[in-house]
Amino acid sequence: MSLDLKMQDKFTWVLEKFSSLKDQCYSPVFTVAGCNWRLLSFLKGAKNDRYFSVYLDLEPGSLPPGWRREVKFSITLDNVCPNTDRVLGGPCFFDAKSNIWGFQDFLLLEKLVNIAEGFLVNDRLTIVAEVDVLPSITRLHLVLEDASRGRDPNTVACVTETCDYVLMEIQSDKETVDINGFVVVSSKAESVRRILERHPDISVEFRGKNQQLRNACMNFLLSLIETMCQSLEELSNEDLVEADVALTYLRDAGFKVDWLEKKLDQLKEKKEEEMSGLARLHEIEERLQKLKLLFVDLESQLQKEKVEALVARAPLSFNDGVCRFSGFCGFVGESLFSYAWKQGPSLYSLSFMSNGTE
Repeated sequence: MSLDLKMQDKFTWVLEKFSSLKDQCYSPVFTVAGCNWRLLSFLKGAKNDRYFSVYLDLEPGSLPPGWRREVKFSITLDNVCPNTDRVLGGPCFFDAKSNIWGFQDFLLLEKLVNIAEGFLVNDRLTIVAEVDVLPSITRLHLVLEDASRGRDPNTVACVTETCDYVLMEIQSDKETVDINGFVVVSSKAESVRRILERHPDISVEFRGKNQQLRNACMNFLLSLIETMCQSLEELSNEDLVEADVALTYLRDAGFKVDWLEKKLDQLKEKKEEEMSGLARLHEIEERLQKLKLLFVDLESQLQKEKVEALVARAPLSFNDGVCRFSGFCGFVGESLFSYAWKQGPSLYSLSFMSNGTE
């Protein structure tokens, strides 16, 4: 593939259990234009602990000698509410020395951790990076870029610079639909209709008058249902606890979610059954492994006993019989002479004469 071809890619990074993450986090590596990239986030800000910071990091070791490219990129914080994604981005030059660019003041932490804002769903944050690597730049480009070191405020900042420039905020252009006063993206419209058809009184006591709050609560409900529809293998006990907290939040907001509480109770029971079943399986597997080892040991002993039994059954050869008989006679003769000597001369003489000697 030619290095002069424009190459672009989209990478999604999901930060699970956001509240328990360390301050500095790296995403898995992804490849664009033959180079390795990753996202870097500071949960308490790179310089200002009131803000969430995000950067795009290029691994210098993956670069060919002299590599330098203009890169257009954007970083998006997904939001469950329509038209409220937080998107920042713009063009900048990447090389081995200037390899980390991003946003120090990406979003106020207070806004990020507020569930009603729609960025955190079940303690999960989704960040999407779009990276577009432009063709290699000519010397003219380099001259022009070097001659314009005085940066415009509408440029993204390198992490090594003291200032932090913000490019632009782009609102998502997702199509939306109004269903009974709840504005949702078109892809979720059918799900909302089905919920309202089966549970028409779900929002009768809902006290939220603010449209953004209404939308946030409905999207929160949809996310909760999606979570509960996962397989038991995917659902952890922590997920079920968070679902319980989410239901409490929706109930306090005025949603009638008794039917969903029953479903959650059923899920908890099934999860307990699954955990108990897995524990029994583990116990049986351990016992089976011990029995297998015992079987191998008994099999080995059995083979050994068979060999010893075959040796014991083997008949004596003629030579073995003669040698053993001669040895037995010699032993008997020596024993008689010894006995006669101990009994006295007369018995010894008799014994001696019995052997044919005067």
